[in-house]
Amino acid sequence: MKINYDKRIFGLDIMRAIAITLVVLSHSLWILPRTKNVITDGLSLAGVLGVEIFFVLSGFLIGRIIYNIYVRDDFSFKKVGYFWIRRWFRTLPNYYLILCFNVILALLMGTNLPENLWHYFLFLQSFAWEMPTFFGESWSLSIEEFAYIIGPFLLYVVLFLNLKIDRSNLFAIITLLIVAVFLLTKIFYYYSNQEGGMVFWNVNLKAITIYRIDAIYYGVFAAYISIIRPIGWKKSRLISCIIGSVIFIGINVLIPTKQIFIESYPFFWNVLYLPLNSIAIAFCLPLLASIKSGPKMVVRSVTFISLISYSIYLLHYSVVLKLMKYFFSSDNVSPLGLSIYVLVYLVLTCVISFMVYRFYEKPLTDLRDLPWIRDRYSKD
Repeated sequence: MKINYDKRIFGLDIMRAIAITLVVLSHSLWILPRTKNVITDGLSLAGVLGVEIFFVLSGFLIGRIIYNIYVRDDFSFKKVGYFWIRRWFRTLPNYYLILCFNVILALLMGTNLPENLWHYFLFLQSFAWEMPTFFGESWSLSIEEFAYIIGPFLLYVVLFLNLKIDRSNLFAIITLLIVAVFLLTKIFYYYSNQEGGMVFWNVNLKAITIYRIDAIYYGVFAAYISIIRPIGWKKSRLISCIIGSVIFIGINVLIPTKQIFIESYPFFWNVLYLPLNSIAIAFCLPLLASIKSGPKMVVRSVTFISLISYSIYLLHYSVVLKLMKYFFSSDNVSPLGLSIYVLVYLVLTCVISFMVYRFYEKPLTDLRDLPWIRDRYSKD
């Protein structure tokens, strides 16, 4: 498989590699003995933070694409449709493949399928209600897909108002409006839900689409700043990253060490925690987006993990780990045995994810560049 490293931004590949590593490590808790301490609390947060990095990075990448489409004189609904088509060729094939595989696994293992299985095919499984346990990773895809739709659609519709505002400013206004609206939904959640506990928070707020669209749009706004203020973006990259890192690390180190849990700090967790992390991650983008290369071996390793990160995300827990736990329980295994178990889990995840990427994900993603698709949507 030939990789064009010159066309990739190494710093963004680092973000993807870190994000998927955090997610995979967090789910390794299912293998390890059930204990509660600073380490397990930290690993539990790692999965949340990994997905937040993915959200902000995704927003940054699509934000630059949408902005460049929007400010052109030939912007039209067909251009919006072309953006959606390209995103769907990137995200949907893997999603539906692993969704169908999860359905087959459930039937073979004799486990119950969700009552509203059809929700999964329309990304409605965690739209405004508790996240089901089936195919647990899929909640983030629901947020991504609705984020892809909402922003471009609003940007198109607002043009019919004939506002005396140039499109660059309209882009910023719509982006910040989306952020504000979904911040308000979290405030609404805080005042309308009296139940506490991280388990409840995890499946009733963190994973629910109507509370989380803003996570993508912090990255979109960062993309806007990078385009309209390129000099300031570049000059401030170091101090910006320091600020973001201090916020990001500070919050997530203090939480387990100072026992800042939701039972005692519900407003912080329900309203502030997720946005603060998103903002901190966005502050790190100027520096990371400027890193073009690194040591050859490191670049190759990080790029490899980055390329297969989407397949890893969908496969590692509900397929690889579920099958391993089904056939080979990790209960009552010696420390050495657990180490081998984790190693096998990581190796299998990488190998299977690479195979899916190489022979399924990439070939289907590449279809979006077929001439008849490109010509159909890119030309008015």
